[in-house]
Amino acid sequence: MLTALVFVPTAVALLLLALPSRTPVQALRTVWVATTAVELGLVVAVWAGYRTGGGIQYEVRARWIPNAGVGYHIGVDGLSLPLLALTCVLFLACALYSLRENRRFREFAALFLFLQTTCLGLFVSLDLILFFVFFDLSIVAMYFVIAGWGHRDAKRAALKFFLYTFTGSLALLLGFIGLYLAATPHTFDMVDLTQQNPLAGRSTYASLVLLAIVVGLAVKTPTIPFHTWLPPAHTEAPAAGSAILAGVLLKMGTYGFLRIAMPMLPDAWRRYALVLVVVGVLSVLHGALVALAQSDFKRMIAYTSVNHMGYIILAVGAAAATADTSAQARSLAITGSVTQMVSHGLITGALFLLAGVMYERGRTHDMGAYGGVAAVAPVFAALTGMAAFASLGLPGFSGFIAEFQIFTGTLGPRPLATSLSVVGILLTAGLFLRALRNILMGPLRLPDAPGTPRPFTDMRFHENAAVVPLLVLAVLLGIAPRFLLDVIEPASRTVLEQLAR
Repeated sequence: MLTALVFVPTAVALLLLALPSRTPVQALRTVWVATTAVELGLVVAVWAGYRTGGGIQYEVRARWIPNAGVGYHIGVDGLSLPLLALTCVLFLACALYSLRENRRFREFAALFLFLQTTCLGLFVSLDLILFFVFFDLSIVAMYFVIAGWGHRDAKRAALKFFLYTFTGSLALLLGFIGLYLAATPHTFDMVDLTQQNPLAGRSTYASLVLLAIVVGLAVKTPTIPFHTWLPPAHTEAPAAGSAILAGVLLKMGTYGFLRIAMPMLPDAWRRYALVLVVVGVLSVLHGALVALAQSDFKRMIAYTSVNHMGYIILAVGAAAATADTSAQARSLAITGSVTQMVSHGLITGALFLLAGVMYERGRTHDMGAYGGVAAVAPVFAALTGMAAFASLGLPGFSGFIAEFQIFTGTLGPRPLATSLSVVGILLTAGLFLRALRNILMGPLRLPDAPGTPRPFTDMRFHENAAVVPLLVLAVLLGIAPRFLLDVIEPASRTVLEQLAR
């Protein structure tokens, strides 16, 4: 089932490209939406059959490049299953949102379907080379999405995104080769490497391998100081591209910390965990402060992603502390980091789609060009307000559950770092309240530019169909998170046990 889940989107993408050029665009739209809906149905079926606490399930092993220790090995557990579900939800939302896209729609839909395969493939990969292949292919697909359908400076932003993240992937590959050479017998299999712990007692070698892996994953996350590719990529990308970039692709980095760095290099991770904690705090504060200084709504949201990813880095760093800290608290930090990945994907995905709605109406993301929009677009105002409050961690939304777990789990081992990170919530609250005041309140003010539609029309059906379910899920996870936490918590305890070796 997992193989079908991963490769069906690419098969459909090839079908779309092979269809005659006279095929109606409406048929292409229907095929795209139907494919993403089927993918979501497959994930629901996988979730329904998943046994809580059962470890890796739906496992598939096949020979691929046996002489090099590379195999086709896939499976899911409590770390990857929530991210698979998030991926399918967001790609369906983007397919619905893009129903009015007219520029080279066939290629646009095919690229997104291929990108969906790379994302799903990475989250089920249990072989380092398979992980790397999907990691790299996601960079290529997103490059073409930004360059081909972005805004004015899209090509430059896409090139910067590609060069940064591809350089990071090369560092990641060096780290993977280091693990392979240390293992006996040589293998790239994640399960075997985790069981072997091949770099135990080899501090210098392990430190270099960890450095390469952490740099590669930190660029993708992104964290300070590897984040500078993110704002231009988000600003110039189409709305659907930004939603996938923030909602899914950034999680490849944080997921890699939990799946690869922590369980395979436990000694080195514990040794340098304080560095990760410091990087996490800096990312939280820097992301929030720079977001507060922005006048561009989309760029502001992009910097809040640096802020929110910083909470995850703080959590995975603090989880390595052992002295005077309960295992329950450290497990809570890991659980909170996975919950934050899901929560951030839903909420920030919705925010980027709403930013796309604003751009379509006014042809600018400049918050100073808008005012009083709530009077003419009440549904847009309500959804934007709801997404903003969810992002700042208001109780009743998934962001509160995630951040509460992270702060509860990190306060004991890292009280100073946690206290400083709480300031990030205050800054986030301030920047979103300012944005809501500028855009939605006061007298009506709309951009005055050639081709700008007036007045500001409210949400259309396809936009509501894309955004509303994301926010409903954020509320559901904020009120009744048990069904998600029951899946994550056993896997978090397993990571903690592997880290304590």
